[in-house]
Amino acid sequence: MVMMTGIYEGKLHCTLTHGPSETKISTDAPKDNNGLGEAFSPTDLLGAALGSCILTTMAIYGNKSGLDVTGASFVVTKKMQMSPRMVSELTIEITLPDTIAENERAALEDIAHTCPVTRSLNPDIKLPVTFHYKSL
Repeated sequence: MVMMTGIYEGKLHCTLTHGPSETKISTDAPKDNNGLGEAFSPTDLLGAALGSCILTTMAIYGNKSGLDVTGASFVVTKKMQMSPRMVSELTIEITLPDTIAENERAALEDIAHTCPVTRSLNPDIKLPVTFHYKSL
């Protein structure tokens, strides 16, 4: 179990603390919802968590299978719907080293659809994923 804490600082800003490490991050409401967009919004963190989870679980698999995914990256684009206000789509682009053999790619790609954050999301959220393999 991991504890995280947060405090509302005013002006739609929060400071969040990760209990075990004491690492802090700030959030702000997005510009389209009365904020200044000066930091990640809570829903931005959702998209970033998804991308990070995918890369992390790919790296765990890679470490166990002898695949080096160093340099892999993600881009997540978030779409919101207005009524009810919620994330409606997180489009994910994953870039992986082209040194990963064709016969090893399917297992890595499956992780994008089965990482813990993906499995935790509302099934109404669309999650299209595109994979690119190139020299990193």
